[in-house]
Amino acid sequence: MAKILLVEDEEALREVVAFNIQNAGHDLVETDNANDALMLLEEFLPDLILLDIMLPGLKGDQFLALIRANSKFAAIPVIIISAKNSEEDIVRILELGADDYLTKPFSIKVLLAKVMVVLKRSQTDDHGTFLHYAETSIDEVNHKAFVDGQEIILTNKEFALLLLFIKHPRRVFTRNQLLNTIWGYDADVFTRTVDSHISTLRKKLGEAGQIIKSIPKIGYKAE
Repeated sequence: MAKILLVEDEEALREVVAFNIQNAGHDLVETDNANDALMLLEEFLPDLILLDIMLPGLKGDQFLALIRANSKFAAIPVIIISAKNSEEDIVRILELGADDYLTKPFSIKVLLAKVMVVLKRSQTDDHGTFLHYAETSIDEVNHKAFVDGQEIILTNKEFALLLLFIKHPRRVFTRNQLLNTIWGYDADVFTRTVDSHISTLRKKLGEAGQIIKSIPKIGYKAE
């Protein structure tokens, strides 16, 4: 099973989540603050992080930004568990690179389902399958991307976007289609999340980012 890091300062909730995660067979390490979580990352190197936002000291969104900027931890999937439930908060955290967002109070069954889905999405294997498009290559199984043979570090959402474009060259995807396919959301209010991730992906790809073309008022395609 997976190694999961739980960062939650509400003791009662942390105990409930920890019990159920461990009962599901996962190896779990927990902490009540993000400062300790940064140190735990080095020794534990989790397959998934469950992260609260309103934490003492270093906040959850600051922690998320730090790990997304670190090539060693950038690809670790993160599920947010937070009492913040406004559209603005959710969009902001998704744009920072969170893989999913669960608002408190929540069902443990829903949390476990999200954990299973995110882990399945990020599973890796020793033998990769490469896809190539222009100067870009993707090792789909091992979740790695390369430009001219040099590995680039992408978040899960950025990787999923690039993979979708490479698998379907010249196909036009609307913003809503991308939002629904990659994020599982279907609401116009979140479409700027797509634009933000596309912009960051292009920057990481460098000149190779030119393969992702904007289709005015519609969406994007690879060409």
